[in-house]
Amino acid sequence: MQFGQVRRRELITLLGGAAAWPLSVRAQQPTVPVIGVLSSRSPAVDIPLIAIIREGLNEAGFVEGQNVALAYRSADGQYDRLAGLAADLVRQQVAVIVTIGGDPTALAAKAATATIPIVFAGGADPLRSGLVTSLHRPGGHITGVSTFIVEMEAKRLGLLRELRPHATTTDVLVNPGNIPQAEIQVSDIQTAARSIGEEITILNASTIRDIDEAFAKLVQMHADALLVATDPLFFTRAAQLVVLAARHAIPTVYSRREFVVAGGLMSYGSNINESYRLLGVYAARILKGEKPGDLPIQLPTKYELVINLSTAKALGLEIPPTLLARADEVIE
Repeated sequence: MQFGQVRRRELITLLGGAAAWPLSVRAQQPTVPVIGVLSSRSPAVDIPLIAIIREGLNEAGFVEGQNVALAYRSADGQYDRLAGLAADLVRQQVAVIVTIGGDPTALAAKAATATIPIVFAGGADPLRSGLVTSLHRPGGHITGVSTFIVEMEAKRLGLLRELRPHATTTDVLVNPGNIPQAEIQVSDIQTAARSIGEEITILNASTIRDIDEAFAKLVQMHADALLVATDPLFFTRAAQLVVLAARHAIPTVYSRREFVVAGGLMSYGSNINESYRLLGVYAARILKGEKPGDLPIQLPTKYELVINLSTAKALGLEIPPTLLARADEVIE
């Protein structure tokens, strides 16, 4: 996936075609179900991921434009828009709402309807965030996929320590607008830092401008290393984060492989493609009559450590052999 590089035709198809489908479908083919796709991120990031959702639907015999339609709504990183967008999908009486871009999106959909089935993709423990009360049988009208990458922040902090064993401080970039996820992240990271004798500084960023200002502070503080916490906004702004980290020579660890492919140093997290395929599979099963509350929350089976050796060389870092040996993928 190349962040920010989206062909104009694809963007028009996603924004125009998908959004317009429900109106034309109801006028011509009333029996065709409409799946609402609600996202906290930008269309540029979502296009390839929605294609993967379609693959999951196709596996079950649902093809967009033939026997199913998609209605896409994007908050473009502005979480305060999610409630209104979710309400819009509810007014359209979509058959299922698929939420992407983290727990804020799923929580907005849950608040908007108590009856329309919801299939979510989340990064945090859905029990801790209040989305469901059981992983095996979530009950009610909600199910989905949780990557648990939010709970991996402590692991990423340890990887940074392993990379820079003599560093005594680590800065952490968090989006305070992502409640309650940000609170969980800060608590977990602070606990992990105390256990290894690390000092951490929390930097907040809820907008593009905040990210620039956070890096200006990092430069002033002569930051040793940076942990970019899991957040849909940061995923959307991957290119900006990677460029700033390289410009200021700050060793940085991320939650997704896509950051490292874009030039970031290191990431630790689950495979996002498989999670999004499962969203399509679950949406299809619900369209066929299964109850979301009977479908267990899907969890990752593997976490991947990805390292970019070219970036390490540019930073003047030598990756410890023990760390390289554990890497699932090394980009040279």
